[in-house]
Amino acid sequence: MSTPRTASAEPAARRGRYLPTEERRDQAIDAVIALAGKQNPADISTGDVARHMQLTQGALFRYFPSKDALWEAVMERVSGLLLARIARSALQEEAPLAKLRAMFLAHAAFASEHPGVPRMLFGELQRAQDTPAKHIAKALLARYTAHLEELLEQGKRQQELPETLDAEAAALLFIGTLQGLVMQSFLVGDVERIARYAPRVYAIYERGLRCS
Repeated sequence: MSTPRTASAEPAARRGRYLPTEERRDQAIDAVIALAGKQNPADISTGDVARHMQLTQGALFRYFPSKDALWEAVMERVSGLLLARIARSALQEEAPLAKLRAMFLAHAAFASEHPGVPRMLFGELQRAQDTPAKHIAKALLARYTAHLEELLEQGKRQQELPETLDAEAAALLFIGTLQGLVMQSFLVGDVERIARYAPRVYAIYERGLRCS
């Protein structure tokens, strides 16, 4: 006589079939981020995401009606996570330059821990066509840049930085320096290099600010 099958013996994919909608949506977003950490985000298909989740493609479309809808949700998630991480780091410091350094290191650490996030941000910003996901990425960049400019202006007012500093250009350089560090780390296949080199790279950036 065969032994009855218990719930604990059910395959993981079968047990997870009836997860709540929000949990499934979160899993799909996590799957995209995980896949983007290993390959070009532009090459990720909804079929890839479904396979990663051990679902059929049709099942995935019950939670996201299209690839654009899924990518929009992913960009909302990663934008929120990155901004929250940066904001928490800045709150731990008082002086503008200390806040800038904390933000730079926090951003670098985040990129090192979640390499799929910068890949997706770069990928969306480089897309020729306008999409909801691209709009979110552009809004993130604009908000981030504006906050940096504000901190740099505070540094000038508090005489941490020279009055002649071009805050707009310095904010762009801050982001560009991070992007360069991230991209070089991707090219050599060592994402941990992002966080490892960040303090040294920032030190050079800050010296440039003080000499402007």
